[in-house]
Amino acid sequence: MLIGFDLLDRQIVDADGEPVGKIDDIEIIDGTVVALLCGQQALGERIGGALGRWIAAVARRMSEPPDQPPIRVPVDLIARVTSAVELSVRRELLVEPPLEGWLREHLIDRIPGARDES
Repeated sequence: MLIGFDLLDRQIVDADGEPVGKIDDIEIIDGTVVALLCGQQALGERIGGALGRWIAAVARRMSEPPDQPPIRVPVDLIARVTSAVELSVRRELLVEPPLEGWLREHLIDRIPGARDES
């Protein structure tokens, strides 16, 4: 398996098939993949340069609490790898991406009727 080709930028879905995010980076310790990293902070660090530093800085600033590390999905939560990476758990058990939380709190929740179920 070529990690950069087979895993990076692949969609992650939960046990119900709901999208969780994309793989933005991979954590490797002693030659073994231990976690998938998701979110703008991981993506910015992977891109590098001025643009990457800016993306990562914005992601860190929007996270609650500030400066929390990128979202880690341990490999033991992976059920299988197909065209997407399928997890064995539901999305609610994972850490919410900081940008999604910030957008919901500062934008979506302020829209009249946004909290109503349809």
